[in-house]
Amino acid sequence: MTETLPAPTGLRRQLRATARLTAFSGGPLFWLGTLLHPARDGWSIAAVGERYGLTHDLQALGLGLQVVSLASMIALSNQRRELRSWYAAMAGTLFWFALIVFDGSHNPVRAEYAPSMVHEPADLSTPAALIVFPALLIFPLGYVWLGRTLSRRGLRLAGKLLGVGAIAYTLGGLFIFTSGPRFGLIQIFEVAGATLYAIGYLLLGRRA
Repeated sequence: MTETLPAPTGLRRQLRATARLTAFSGGPLFWLGTLLHPARDGWSIAAVGERYGLTHDLQALGLGLQVVSLASMIALSNQRRELRSWYAAMAGTLFWFALIVFDGSHNPVRAEYAPSMVHEPADLSTPAALIVFPALLIFPLGYVWLGRTLSRRGLRLAGKLLGVGAIAYTLGGLFIFTSGPRFGLIQIFEVAGATLYAIGYLLLGRRA
């Protein structure tokens, strides 16, 4: 198997510390933002005011820290062939970061003027679709792929939690389009998925 040259000891120590700190903080922050998220329909978003944006800020911050954690772990790796799954997970996290930022800035404005259009197919423009659809695909698939890689490296539980958590969370988001923004299972699936996903990051950080 092709190997990369190891980084200097001091740099590797810094990368490990960064990977751990950002994994320990990124997963739980994303979970907290998901837990506090209000109902998805336009009238509920208008009613909670700044709380909607705050939950998205927490999720975006968590995702940004996860990207840093993944990048640090990639820099620590000496197995070039296995890095494709790590890059896939990073790409999915970046797409979901973009989705969260777009959603958190777009929907509160839409809720003030046209609440019936919030989280409805009629409000999905081409620029939004270029963010939403790749995120819905790459985020879960990237973490399933990474989970398989981690399982081969002895991190079976962390890999399963990340993969299953990403799938469950994404299914919650898909329910918005298939069953409407008031569908009761949206929050259940998203919180359950984010919980598994966050625990997966905590376990991953322990073994950074």
